[in-house]
Amino acid sequence: MRASWRTASREDLITELERQQRENERLRRERERAEQERDRYRRERDRLRKKIERLEDELDAARRALHRQAAPFSRGVPKRSPRRSGRKAGADYGRKAHRTPPSHVDHTHDAPLPACCPDCGGALSLERHATQYQEDLPVVLGAAASQLGPEAVTLAVVLNKQLGLPLGKIATLLRERFGLTITRGGLVHAVRRAARQAEPTYAALCAAIRGSPVVSPDETGWKVAAHLEWLWGFATPDTTVYAIQPGRGFEEAAAVLGADFDGVLVRDGWAPYRRFTHAVHQTCLAHLVRRCRTLMRDHDERRFAPRVHAVLQQGLRTRDRWRRAALSTHGVAVARGHLENRLNRLIDQPGRRRIAQRFAAHLAIEYPSVFTFLLDPAIDATNWRAEQASRSAVVSRKVCGGNRTTRGAHTHEVLASVLRTIQQRQLNASVVFSELLRAPKPITALAPSPPLQ
Repeated sequence: MRASWRTASREDLITELERQQRENERLRRERERAEQERDRYRRERDRLRKKIERLEDELDAARRALHRQAAPFSRGVPKRSPRRSGRKAGADYGRKAHRTPPSHVDHTHDAPLPACCPDCGGALSLERHATQYQEDLPVVLGAAASQLGPEAVTLAVVLNKQLGLPLGKIATLLRERFGLTITRGGLVHAVRRAARQAEPTYAALCAAIRGSPVVSPDETGWKVAAHLEWLWGFATPDTTVYAIQPGRGFEEAAAVLGADFDGVLVRDGWAPYRRFTHAVHQTCLAHLVRRCRTLMRDHDERRFAPRVHAVLQQGLRTRDRWRRAALSTHGVAVARGHLENRLNRLIDQPGRRRIAQRFAAHLAIEYPSVFTFLLDPAIDATNWRAEQASRSAVVSRKVCGGNRTTRGAHTHEVLASVLRTIQQRQLNASVVFSELLRAPKPITALAPSPPLQ
């Protein structure tokens, strides 16, 4: 076998070297372009990731705002120099209206002077006779001038504060259905009088809430004089108290409950509730279950959220079996320990997705309060009592958006608390408010809430 060899010339070597250098340069430029493209894709990936996180945050914020907005038509921040509300002064006041005395009188009652002054015991002298009228459903003995009686005032209070009917429509109803003519301003004064008479009852209900062994609180947005405030609700099985306050922090909650409240607090995950360090806490499982479903539905989270959802549902099934006497107290304690261990393991391994990690961080904070309801059958697993108590407030909020004055806000919280408690205790609002409105001085109409057995 013969082989032929060819010796490359110097020129060929130089040409080959230059070709390789050009090829290396081309490869270097392609590598640089590839690295630049990779960096560009990384930046785009990071931008899209931040955009997704921002959109997720905005979606969660919008969902939360939907449940606590003060009114669907709210215009936001009020004007710096709004027009003065109410009637104008002087000649621009308009026609001054007052209730016209009835043309027909069914009953006449004399109100003679007492034998002596009830305060100092001194003698009294007659200066003049005053004629006073009252129209009611039916007509009853009442107070001064030409007023609505207790039955009519009670109807107005129930329609406005419990059913959310505007005062203008209530005036129309009284006129067309019952023949009682009254303006919206007259109804405002009548409702305020009812609230003034119910003040001691409201104070007694607040005291009952502070001494209750189990309380479920909640808060929702409420406008007062066009500024955002908060309507708080504190509910027990037979008592509810509302309080309209400027904030939604610990100080506002403690103003009703007391900072040293040591009962069971069935609440949602709002952080200020955790500052009640003397209380036993139960976080609302319905909020956690809904959050799991939201992650699965809106964010397609299929690893962490379904497993947490299964643990929470197992806890509710254990409660149901306990209430049916299908599970002993010891069995509930064992099941509770297993559920806590399962949830703890899940919290430690939420996965790489940010939304799952954030939910796991929230569960880690609420972990000691998730299964408190398995310690005592009297403890609810959710704060449904407070949310149910807020429904009438939400109806009123959609109609009027809130109150125009601080005095109106106080009137609302007093009357709404009394009406809701009357409904819970299955009492007759007409009987209770008739007692309140006929009393010479404000009295306590509702007995203290009986303790839970």
